[in-house]
Amino acid sequence: MKSPHLLRVEDAPDRFAPLIEAARALGLRIGWLELDAAPEPLSESLASAAGLGVLRAVAVGKGRTVAVKPLRGEPVLRDLLREHFQGCALVLVRGEIDAPALRIEGDSWIVQPPGAASRSYTVEQLAAALRRPNPWDLESPSPAGLVPRRL
Repeated sequence: MKSPHLLRVEDAPDRFAPLIEAARALGLRIGWLELDAAPEPLSESLASAAGLGVLRAVAVGKGRTVAVKPLRGEPVLRDLLREHFQGCALVLVRGEIDAPALRIEGDSWIVQPPGAASRSYTVEQLAAALRRPNPWDLESPSPAGLVPRRL
């Protein structure tokens, strides 16, 4: 199973709508993960079921599903990715994680890998880069039409 690429973000999800749309146009999926975030208040029945130790408590309504899975101990990123983001090319992560940072400056989408030079993309270039095994690797050649500039 191929793990999705991870990018650490600070902005709200709606800031990334152009990237999500560009990725969807290429047939790619993007996920959103918030670490160390208190979930919105749960319904009493979901909270009760989770507290009793069920495998999962799920509520389904118009346009969304909410699943609650009790955790024993600290969350494990690899498990979260496997359970919730299978099939995603990218997961945008809000929270502290050792992953490249993504920020938006005007029309530029800037990826800053830890300890490496940042790269600037258009939203279309960034979405296309998600198809590469190592999209932020400055040493590997870029596919035709994808020539990010160094900052």
